[in-house]
Amino acid sequence: MTDDNGPPDGPVIPEAVAVPKRRWSIPVVWIIPLVAVLIGGWIAVQFVLSRGPVITIDFKNAEGLEAGKTKVRYKDVDIGTVSEIAISKDRSHITVTAQLAKQAESLIVDDTRFWVVRPRITLNSITGLGTLFSGSYIGVDAGKSTTERTAFTGLEVPPPITSDRPGRQFSLHAEDIGSLYIGAPIYFRRVAVGNITGYTIDPDGKGVTLRIFINAPDDAFVTANARFWHASGIDVSLEASGVKVNAESLTSIITGGISFQMPPDAPAGAPAADNASFTLFADKAAALKDADHEVQTYLLYFEESLRGLSIGAPVDFRGIVIGEVKTISFEYDRESQSVRFPVEVNLYPGRLRSRYRVGAPQMSAMERNPHVLLDRLVSRGFRAQLKSANLLTGQLFVALDFFPQASKAKIDWTKTPPVLPTNPGAFEDIQATLGNIAKKLEKVPFDTLGADMHQTLKTLDATLQGADKLLRQIDTSVLPEVRATLEQAHKTLGNAERTLSTDAPVQQDLRDTLREVGRAAQALRTLSDYLNRHPEALIRGKKEDE
Repeated sequence: MTDDNGPPDGPVIPEAVAVPKRRWSIPVVWIIPLVAVLIGGWIAVQFVLSRGPVITIDFKNAEGLEAGKTKVRYKDVDIGTVSEIAISKDRSHITVTAQLAKQAESLIVDDTRFWVVRPRITLNSITGLGTLFSGSYIGVDAGKSTTERTAFTGLEVPPPITSDRPGRQFSLHAEDIGSLYIGAPIYFRRVAVGNITGYTIDPDGKGVTLRIFINAPDDAFVTANARFWHASGIDVSLEASGVKVNAESLTSIITGGISFQMPPDAPAGAPAADNASFTLFADKAAALKDADHEVQTYLLYFEESLRGLSIGAPVDFRGIVIGEVKTISFEYDRESQSVRFPVEVNLYPGRLRSRYRVGAPQMSAMERNPHVLLDRLVSRGFRAQLKSANLLTGQLFVALDFFPQASKAKIDWTKTPPVLPTNPGAFEDIQATLGNIAKKLEKVPFDTLGADMHQTLKTLDATLQGADKLLRQIDTSVLPEVRATLEQAHKTLGNAERTLSTDAPVQQDLRDTLREVGRAAQALRTLSDYLNRHPEALIRGKKEDE
């Protein structure tokens, strides 16, 4: 026991102190390897995180490609490398495996396109010359889809346009593609504004559909009224003013192309919608031809040859084209047992009506009725006739004109289409005339005429022989006497000439005689005057003083 104020009564016991637990320590020799492991792990993680997707691309061949070297580029920026090239199981193509960078993840979508960039020479361009030194690479055109994809089929040729190119696409329908090809230029007023991006054959096999791309801002010129036509080669036409040659450009002459424009007299209209469809015409004249909304169809029957008449040939009324040939067919008439050639034509009254002279008396409403008007014209000899449009090519066209001597005809309006009467063509008339002449010549008795002519020639020969004998007799007997007579006449004329010369004595005597006669006439005139004044002188005589 201890007192509260005093020292302890027994031995002192020390107080226990808690000692902290000693931590595990790493030897200094292990610090460096651990740091190296950490750095390596960080690099590995960064490498894994920075790697992009792995994709496969199928090509027909591996020309210019090499595993581990060939790059994948987008806008000339490397976004990956070809890691493996393998042949497909069916050996129809090769499969290229490419490792892309992380930044290329957004490019790998459903509509992304790949192709091999190598030197290429086409009709209108040379591309890929830079790969002669750097080697081929795989080009990329990023799509706009949101669906991811890792397996692709590569293009064999570069796409004519890329997806980021501003502009719009349209469709053109034509009977055939002509000399066009993917990448062919599109012209607007002879300025290149786009290209052909593709073409397909229509499902019914009766035409082709072309896809075209027009660059912005020129795509605004593609309106609802735009007309497209083939601009390939040179358009040569013979007109009244001479030969007309038209071509879009030297490139279009060699490689072909398409042009478009609005009709001159039509409003421009609003810009066409994306992927709008248009008709591709064969030439500019057909494309810009005014559309005829009022159409009247008639049927024409011809018995003569239609060689040279084609579908689309003009129907002409005294120089004004008012229609065109629609169809050409064949028909056998059982009643007359003859062959006829029906030609169906479309007439456009608006064309003729648009040329009506301003201020001229207008037709009445009844006269504007085609039934009434054509009935009156047909009664006056209005007929259709085939005429030659070009003597060199033999092309024909249908001419409408008046033939007063034509036989009477009438239109049967109950038939569809109604039949317009026709008149034989000029060549048909010539052939008929020549046929009539040939028939008349066949009736001429050429054998009898030949015999008579032979007898006549014999008689004429005998006559000529007699005339020859007569001329010989004249030459031997008559001509000497005639010659002597002519010499005597010559002498007589010489004597007369000498007698009648001015210095001949006869002439001098004749002049003196005429002079005396003149004096006598003067004296008689004087006597006559005196007797006229003094008639009494006949009785009394002349007075002395006088």
